[in-house]
Amino acid sequence: MIDLRSDTVTQPTAGMRKAMMEAPVGDDVFGDDPTVNRLQAISAERAGKEAGLFLPTGTQSNLAGLMAHCERGDEYIVGQNAHTYKYEGGGAAVLGSIQPQPLANAADGTIPLDLVAAAIKPDDTHFAKTRLLALENTIGGKVLPASYVAEATSFAKSKGLATHLDGARIWNVMVASNASLADLCGGFDTVSMCFSKGMGAPVGSVLVGSKELIKRAARWRKTLGGGMRQAGVLAAACLYALDHHLTRLRTDHENAEKLAKGLGEIPALKITSQSTNMVFVAVPEKDCAPLATFLKERGILTLMSPNLRLVTHGDMTVADIDTAIAAFKAYFK
Repeated sequence: MIDLRSDTVTQPTAGMRKAMMEAPVGDDVFGDDPTVNRLQAISAERAGKEAGLFLPTGTQSNLAGLMAHCERGDEYIVGQNAHTYKYEGGGAAVLGSIQPQPLANAADGTIPLDLVAAAIKPDDTHFAKTRLLALENTIGGKVLPASYVAEATSFAKSKGLATHLDGARIWNVMVASNASLADLCGGFDTVSMCFSKGMGAPVGSVLVGSKELIKRAARWRKTLGGGMRQAGVLAAACLYALDHHLTRLRTDHENAEKLAKGLGEIPALKITSQSTNMVFVAVPEKDCAPLATFLKERGILTLMSPNLRLVTHGDMTVADIDTAIAAFKAYFK
């Protein structure tokens, strides 16, 4: 199958499986797993932070980060389209008792700072305490402008707010912008980085930040059920990805550009966005169901909708992109 649903479908490579099988392990809840410890240390060092924490999922990593910053009844400011607000089961509110204050994202994925300023609550018992600004990079595949990130994090700090970055695809940002991880993480108090998307690991995210914040997050990880034992088997996959899969993300970006160009030649479709490894396509609603069936019969999987997202990844070749484009053209022909 040519699977365009998400980069989360990427399969571990043979080299990654070998690294997992041979990883030295210990009990991570006791802090004894050498491979986990190495991943945490390397991730923190490269991000320019004091400490790191390995968690099973990006959702749990984000939630532990938010809970490390906020107490019950506190508030975090977040984009309306952000993963932490829209796609993580309301965890901040349900499990953290943290009130989200969602604001409309601009077309480029940023949150206008005048909206942020207006949303910060005064010191009054009527209001939740505004504690945190959370951003996402990439968001909808788009790389946030570096100038905006610098301005937003500086503004947040001037207002006494902490900052968190959902950097699930920060590796794509690194490749697209030729920036270092430390530069991309510099303005944030905590950053969540996912290895199970384009990097191709089967499981895992690392949360980085100060020693104190990571200590708080580790306590919440245990409460949230994220304490693992011989987790080095999983951390080894993430370490392998850092060494072998980072630079190849550029191929995903090139494949997405090729896909967007080919689908853009179909009059019935409209490319609404293409950035990094994601292509968004406006599909006529009447065609959604039959098109999804047509593609699946030809070995192409999508999450079909009128605002269709197509995601390229490491299990995809240039020939696969050509096949997908030809199938779309055949349907609309």
